[in-house]
Amino acid sequence: MGEVTQPRLRLPDRKSKVTVKDVAQRAGVGESTVSRIMRNKGPVAEETRKRVMEAVRATGYVPNRIAGSLASLDSHLVGVVIPSLSNIVFPEVLQGIHAALRDSENQPVISVTEYDMDREEAVVRGLLSWKPSAILIAGFEHTDATRRMLIQSDIRVVEMMDIDAVPIDIAVGMSHRRAGYATGRYLVGRGYRRFGYAGHDWTADRRARLRYDGLVDALRDAGLTITAEAVAEAPSSVGVGKEMTARLCAEHPELDVIVYSNDDMAVGGIFHCMAANISIPDRLAIFGFNGLDIGRELPQPLSTIRSNRFLIGRTAVEKAFESAQRPPEPSVFDTGFEVFAGATA
Repeated sequence: MGEVTQPRLRLPDRKSKVTVKDVAQRAGVGESTVSRIMRNKGPVAEETRKRVMEAVRATGYVPNRIAGSLASLDSHLVGVVIPSLSNIVFPEVLQGIHAALRDSENQPVISVTEYDMDREEAVVRGLLSWKPSAILIAGFEHTDATRRMLIQSDIRVVEMMDIDAVPIDIAVGMSHRRAGYATGRYLVGRGYRRFGYAGHDWTADRRARLRYDGLVDALRDAGLTITAEAVAEAPSSVGVGKEMTARLCAEHPELDVIVYSNDDMAVGGIFHCMAANISIPDRLAIFGFNGLDIGRELPQPLSTIRSNRFLIGRTAVEKAFESAQRPPEPSVFDTGFEVFAGATA
């Protein structure tokens, strides 16, 4: 598979800090009005508030809540922004972060966005106002305002989980596109030819889409295509995996393997096969992604791709604190992945 080319980010000048004056000039109001709105103090006309907040978003302005005598102090806070706690992937990342910070004076402040980029924007603005030592944030998908705030901040920013794009500062994770490609090559090498795909909502999970794209690339290179696919408009879960498997098996009984967007989806597929008396892998093979404990502990261990989630969290902290100064060029650290053969494919 050829190298994936990503457009490079055009980073604004990080030395020019946005001030209250800049926001006031853009919004056409006084500096005191901007300060009052940012502190949510006193009555302000809704039209004025809207104009000021639009200027805040456009400029990437972040208020400093530890101004005055406290501004010179290090808050010793590390902002951690993740999309979910119900997805077992992220608690393992948090364990790595905790292990790296445990013997330091820095403390993590964890925020959960539920895959809502507007929520992420509000969270990042709030964290930056406390002048954290660093921000660790999942993925590359942000609103324009979030990206501006992170670019213009004078702290280290680590985008975790993914390395398939150019980071603002540091990226720590794995190539999900290469993981999808490795999945396809492995299964083709095992003799499978009639591929199904069962996935969850891509709009909330860019990394799942990258794995799918990598799988498609691998099959194309082998002269194959995906025979059938079922993608739910819902988050990844065991129940969704079971439902998508039932649909694929009913509509395409000729499939000899189904690739799943995540391990929990694949476990749902196994449950459907158990209920429908479908032999795994003799009649239908099952392949997941992530290498979760639940998959390893099944009577037939789940065939999957193992991601190094603990290592991602630990490495993110280590790289964030290697230097207080952000270098001119971003850096990428690949924590890798491995195919786990298991017994289901």
